Amino acid sequence: MKKLKERWEIYKNYQLIFPFLGIIGLAYSSFRLSLVFLKEQHIALIIALSAILFFLLLKLVLYIFKQLESKWNVSYRWELISIFLVFAITGSSSVYIGKPIIKFIGITKDNLPSFAYWTLYIFIGFIFYQILLVAIGWLFGQYGFFWNFEKKMLARLGLKRFIE
Repeated sequence: MKKLKERWEIYKNYQLIFPFLGIIGLAYSSFRLSLVFLKEQHIALIIALSAILFFLLLKLVLYIFKQLESKWNVSYRWELISIFLVFAITGSSSVYIGKPIIKFIGITKDNLPSFAYWTLYIFIGFIFYQILLVAIGWLFGQYGFFWNFEKKMLARLGLKRFIE
């Protein structure tokens, strides 16, 4: 445990939640991917493929962490896991929030052309993504990072006047 804490620069016990949540998320993703590839196969094959995918995804994630650690200027390595968790939760949440809002407005695939429906769906999801990104980032203790990230994103979209 001491080696894990040193590697991820963890100084308080509550910070251990982030590596453990990251490992659980990676294991779940590996299992779901193996189910996609081996739908009706024996459980032993699914578990074996899950283990292989877990190892490959872990190597990929650690490589990405190494690349982003200097680019994002985080103080501690465990914060990278926290940031990735916020991105994952926010992406899923914006879709779940956008769907009922579109239904509430009365927009369906039946009363709009497919292109218009999906354009509105993505636009509404994008709006909620921006709001949730800062809110969930705050819950995970990364408000400063996500507020700066949000300001950069809005400036790139030409909406800089809304953040000043």
